Amino acid sequence: MAKPHKPNAARKPPVPSDSHADIEDWFRRVMPDLHPIVKRLDESICETIPRLRYAVKWKKAYYGLPELGWILEMVAYDVSVNLVFFGGAELDPPPPFGTTDRSRYIKVTTLEQAQGPEMHKWVEQAGRVPGWK
Repeated sequence: MAKPHKPNAARKPPVPSDSHADIEDWFRRVMPDLHPIVKRLDESICETIPRLRYAVKWKKAYYGLPELGWILEMVAYDVSVNLVFFGGAELDPPPPFGTTDRSRYIKVTTLEQAQGPEMHKWVEQAGRVPGWK
């Protein structure tokens, strides 16, 4: 007999902090080839969205706002960095990947992608769209 499927209600959001130190510590654990991409994405997020809160949980970096919840999640893999927009379905245009719920994401493999105008527009819009609470 198969076990009944349990919803992922146990997944609790990370505890926010005003300190960027946890994110900086997370940088050091990212693959060295991805450091420029991760740092540029982080700079763009921090420059574009004021009053951010930060957290690291499940080996992922989170960016949020008190009134909107967690709006962005950055995940570094071996050859790419995924930037998840928790309200991505509401962005214009939405990031290309993801079709369930409201989240959408982009796989960033080059510094050029991280610095591109489309990325900046998505980050800017993310600062106005409710995220994960």
